[in-house]
Amino acid sequence: MLLSRKHNKLQTLIHYVNKVNLEKEHKLQLSNKAVGVDYITKDEYNKNLDANLDNLLKRMKTFSYRPQAVKRVYIPKANGKLRPLGIPSYEDKLVQGVLAKVLNGVYEPRFLDCSYGFRPDRSAHDAIKAIRDIIYKRPIGWVVEADIKGFFDNMSHEWIIKFLRNDIADENFIRYIIRFLKAGIIDKGIMQESTLGAPQGGLISPYIANVYLHYVLDLWFEKVVKKHVKGEAYIIRYADDFLACFQYEEDAKAFYSVLPKRLAKFGLEIAEDKTRILPFGKGSGSKESFEFLGFSFHNGMVHKSFYVVVVLSSKKKMKAKRQAIKEWLYSMMHCPISDIVAKLNVKLIGHYRYYGVSGNIKSLCSFRHYCIKTLYRVLRRRGQKKRINWEKYKIFMKQSPIVNPKIYVKLW
Repeated sequence: MLLSRKHNKLQTLIHYVNKVNLEKEHKLQLSNKAVGVDYITKDEYNKNLDANLDNLLKRMKTFSYRPQAVKRVYIPKANGKLRPLGIPSYEDKLVQGVLAKVLNGVYEPRFLDCSYGFRPDRSAHDAIKAIRDIIYKRPIGWVVEADIKGFFDNMSHEWIIKFLRNDIADENFIRYIIRFLKAGIIDKGIMQESTLGAPQGGLISPYIANVYLHYVLDLWFEKVVKKHVKGEAYIIRYADDFLACFQYEEDAKAFYSVLPKRLAKFGLEIAEDKTRILPFGKGSGSKESFEFLGFSFHNGMVHKSFYVVVVLSSKKKMKAKRQAIKEWLYSMMHCPISDIVAKLNVKLIGHYRYYGVSGNIKSLCSFRHYCIKTLYRVLRRRGQKKRINWEKYKIFMKQSPIVNPKIYVKLW
């Protein structure tokens, strides 16, 4: 949206929620997606698409359209806990999809280079590479590893609207953002009011999160923190995960001490058990490591003289992934072996695409080897009278090989 580069505040944004854009969103929806509280699927909505969209637009223009409550579902996290998601109704997905694209158009030119999550042409790998480059190329000696407790559930609605009004002058557009924020949640059949946060699962939630932390964290770090440090300072953020790098220990400690106060002003809280300061970088001599986005970072040396930042798969994440693949393989025990291997290869390629970064081939090989051994145990267990032995298993593996690891992302 070029206008975002020319004007401080943008107007008449709600007109982007039109039939053409809503129909585009409808085409983008997947047919097998989970349904919301309305239980309407894409195929059902498509049966009378023109009339449905005309009716939706009529209600939006008269402001009689009100988003339905999201359906709360839970998915397991790597630490054994559950992550709450909010599934919008089908019509609400369409409207949110258009609103999300408008928000992206407004804010993409305004966001700083330090943020990477939910932005076009930026990825977790870009954030990983940025951290590696900062630590390797700049005089970094200290890192602040931080985590915000329940970020998506605790964003203040009042502050969200203040931030949006700083850039958007279209009150009708903001009116619908407010309605989505306050639509409510249905958890196990019980209606709950939405007084805080933006449910993960909603299409506008990632963009609202980026706007929130753009003002709370990114701009503050750029315009305030950097002006008060004695050395160099950098921050890298991916959604609500962020890492701050400093040249001097006193700067890192100062940031660490003031960060909770800064977040508290906006209704947020540091997860103390996941936030710490550690020495790290060239010349630090530190053997400590830190984790970010599923990777662990280590100080390393090549030929005992050349410093490198070693990026490996997080041991904690790999433990959870091994458990998940084990459970999946046992759930597939009675399926045809060729189908199991084909689906396993799809999962492995996805694993390699994310964790296949420079210097991490050993971890990829280890995960593949674990899959091979676990699949063998699964096949042994399903054989009642005549169990498969290792020699026969190796012959089968030659006929239906498990895909080999590959480095997909070059960090240097």
